[in-house]
Amino acid sequence: MATFISVPLKKSSEVDLVKPLSKFVGSAYPAGEEQAEYLRAVEELNKLRKSALGRPLDKHESSLEILLRYYDQLCAVEPKFPFPELCLTFTWKDAFDKGSLFGGSVKLALASLGYEKTCVLFNIGALASQIASEQNLDNDEGLKSAAKFYQLASGAFAHIKDTVLSALNREPTMDISPETVGTLSQIMLSQAQEVFVMKATADKMKDAIVAKLANQAADFYGDAFKQCQYKENLPKYFYFQEVLPVLAAKHCMMQATAELHQSALANQKKRFGEEIARLQHATELVKTVASRYDEYVNVKDLSEKINRALTAAKKDNDFIYHDRVPEVKDLEHIGKAALVKTTSIQVPLSQKFTDLFEKMVPMEVQQSLSLSNSRRADTVNRLVGSLREATNLCNGVLASLNLPAALEDLSGDSVPQSILEKSRAVVQQGGLHSIEQLIKDLPELLQRNREILDESLKMLDDEETTDNELRTKFSQRWNRTPSGDLYKPLRAEGGNFRSVLDKAVQADQVVRERYNSHCEMIALLCKPENELCAAIPSANPAKTLQGSEVVNVLKAQLGQLDAIKREREVLEGEIKSVTFDMTAKFLTALAQDGAINEEALSAAELDSRYGSHTQRVQQNLRAQEDLLGQVQTSHQEFAALKQSNAEANDREEMLKKLASAHDSYIEITSNLKEGTKFYNDLTEILLKFQNKCSDIVFARKTERDELLKELQQSIAREPSAPSFSVPAYQSNTSTPAAGGPTPAPRTMFPVQPQPKAQPPARPPPPSFTPQAASSTPGQAPASQVPPPASSNPPPMAPTSAPSQAQGPPYPSYQGYPGYYQMPMAYNPYAYGYNMPYMHYQGQAQAGYPGAPPAQQTYPYPQQPPQQQPYYPQQ
Repeated sequence: MATFISVPLKKSSEVDLVKPLSKFVGSAYPAGEEQAEYLRAVEELNKLRKSALGRPLDKHESSLEILLRYYDQLCAVEPKFPFPELCLTFTWKDAFDKGSLFGGSVKLALASLGYEKTCVLFNIGALASQIASEQNLDNDEGLKSAAKFYQLASGAFAHIKDTVLSALNREPTMDISPETVGTLSQIMLSQAQEVFVMKATADKMKDAIVAKLANQAADFYGDAFKQCQYKENLPKYFYFQEVLPVLAAKHCMMQATAELHQSALANQKKRFGEEIARLQHATELVKTVASRYDEYVNVKDLSEKINRALTAAKKDNDFIYHDRVPEVKDLEHIGKAALVKTTSIQVPLSQKFTDLFEKMVPMEVQQSLSLSNSRRADTVNRLVGSLREATNLCNGVLASLNLPAALEDLSGDSVPQSILEKSRAVVQQGGLHSIEQLIKDLPELLQRNREILDESLKMLDDEETTDNELRTKFSQRWNRTPSGDLYKPLRAEGGNFRSVLDKAVQADQVVRERYNSHCEMIALLCKPENELCAAIPSANPAKTLQGSEVVNVLKAQLGQLDAIKREREVLEGEIKSVTFDMTAKFLTALAQDGAINEEALSAAELDSRYGSHTQRVQQNLRAQEDLLGQVQTSHQEFAALKQSNAEANDREEMLKKLASAHDSYIEITSNLKEGTKFYNDLTEILLKFQNKCSDIVFARKTERDELLKELQQSIAREPSAPSFSVPAYQSNTSTPAAGGPTPAPRTMFPVQPQPKAQPPARPPPPSFTPQAASSTPGQAPASQVPPPASSNPPPMAPTSAPSQAQGPPYPSYQGYPGYYQMPMAYNPYAYGYNMPYMHYQGQAQAGYPGAPPAQQTYPYPQQPPQQQPYYPQQ
């Protein structure tokens, strides 16, 4: 019946998905089978994109299936990778813009997966429209397939209309703007309804049903035509200039079809006047199509059918019924019945879709797991920290009381056994040398981390400076997200790292000061037993205290304290060994509620896992507190019985310092090892941060280069000077004196395709005069000579349809000016004389007489064989 409209595909630049996605997988998942499986899936995803976008697609369902699978995979993978942080830039060209002489077609590059999904969905709608247009509409199966694909195309475009602005967070190219895709959706829906009209006609359904279906199709086409005609940006596309006549023709044809079938219904109801009125209206509609849009659609069959029906109806009415023929405006409105609707876009669109990353949890679950692990670490650190604080408190109290050394030193002239054990422990752990080496390594580790952090932030600063300079230079044309806004999360993260390093420096200073205060006593503990004994003052023996009840009580209490310490060590090991996985619970919560209440779920799990351990820690701390009180009371009794003198006090003070030095050595060594591990772990984290900064800076640089290229092309397309008025004596250089009527602009829908205009007359050489033309021998017949320029002026383009496709926000080149008159001041063929152009002589013509060959300084440029009109040809 008529031509169906299809949509061209968008074209995408190649993108390497493997490198950034593999880097994330390598950093987020430990080496093993799981990581290897995800890396293989990344490779498959990259291959799937190349299959869907990297090659021309056939107009077949198998090609559409590949696009559907890729779209489904993008939707499935979006919540599982941090795409904003990966800075993957996708570049797509405008589907309708064919570019200009000096620059390519309009394209847009964005680091947004939503942009990629939108463009892929556009191609799904476009390919579905092409497949539908290729269907054989002469059989029932072809009609069903065409209707299905047109409705899918309509749904795809409608979905883009609703989501494109939120997906891109910026102005899109014109082909995927809400206005454009909304119009395309309406066109596809109209064509789906038309297919149902064809099917109802083929199935010989009742005239009342066919009339309603056709009237609804006419209404759909009318809406589509209005959207194309009245939305300011759409007619600028050559594509929509082609579509407009088709929509207008189909609106009339569907209305004529509705009137034809409604007239049959009127005949059945014995309303013969109404029958004739409707057929006459249908005839007028078909004549309009034939006169205006015959080059786009074929209405011969429909016209003949209507004419036969009208002839028969008039004959019967004139000879038999004599029913009054009403006016068209008085006819009852035909009802409407819509059998089509836009296909809802709900993933998966492909029935054969299988998620390549099925086992990978979404980013929301990954973030909840990270928060949960952080809460678990806080709980473990709190419990272990309270146990270690209790141990340090116990050691400090015993050292201040010189226990157990005071009980072992009743002889007053030998080194107590506990001091000897502490000395051996210090020597076994490396003594002073090990601590000094650890202290020496810390500044180097700190400096390495600072350099990584400074370099990372410097990359951001340099790129932001360049961005600000270009923004100042190009002003509003530099229409990308400012680097300062984009880097705020990274700068906040860098500030946190800086704060962590500052706190670490303070902690290092505290450890160093503590080491300096105990350095002398630690060095003494590292000496042999004889030197250690000589360094400890001797005192009078207190043998009378040996075997006393107070000494026995103190020894028993110290034994109980040792048991409490050993229990703490066991308890600390149990706390650290607790493991659990919250993945299943988070996935269940996400599936059921659509969100994860991480805090509540984690708190409940931590309470069930660590509740008993928390109670045991509290019991241990209370037992130690009670026992230390008893030890202090017993020591007071012991000190009262012990004979005191200056030597005894000096000896006891020395023993206290040695015991305290041992405890400090153990703690300082532990702190330094933790500090070294902290700096090494921080180095890995900062390297990942550096890679993240490097990736986003590289992506911004690529985006910057693309935008600079587009700006250069747009500047090249701009006119080099503003418009100006040409003096009157220069404006009519090529117009004959007689002059001709000014041609009217071409209407949007021509009656018949216009013949191509002949090229303008060729200018004469300088020494040639107009009078010589009439006396030229062997002149060709008038039928072979093109008419003068005044008799066939060049066609003018409609003001609403510039010759070059364009789309905001890029300024467009105004196009090759065709054969419009050139201002005399810039005409290279003018020699200072206001001469009319002469007719160009063909091969049968004689040469120019009297032309001086020696004075011709440059040849005449050759005109093209045929004039390219300023408006698009159908």
